[in-house]
Amino acid sequence: MEQIIQKQSQGGARPGAGRPRGSKARVSVESLLAELELRSPGESYEALLLDDFLRARLEDDKGLVLKYHNLILNKVMHTLTTVEVVEGQDAIDAKSRAFAEAIAQIVGIPAKD
Repeated sequence: MEQIIQKQSQGGARPGAGRPRGSKARVSVESLLAELELRSPGESYEALLLDDFLRARLEDDKGLVLKYHNLILNKVMHTLTTVEVVEGQDAIDAKSRAFAEAIAQIVGIPAKD
């Protein structure tokens, strides 16, 4: 009679593996900023980020500088792309005339000049 030998599996639970009970699954932004404040009192995250960016530029680390540019631009780009449109009186008058003519055509009355 042939004996069947079972191969041990590589998977499964192991004693002591995994996250401890009661520990948080995620790191919060608030906890990171609080720890940053403890380790560097008086310096804001923005100031530290800018210091690190300038240090990367001084060390001519082009890859790191590019990463900082991307990070900073992703955070502030929406404030840089604000467009303010200012129209002169001529443009306002032209739009008023065009609007009056369009309404007159819809209603069927001649437009006033």
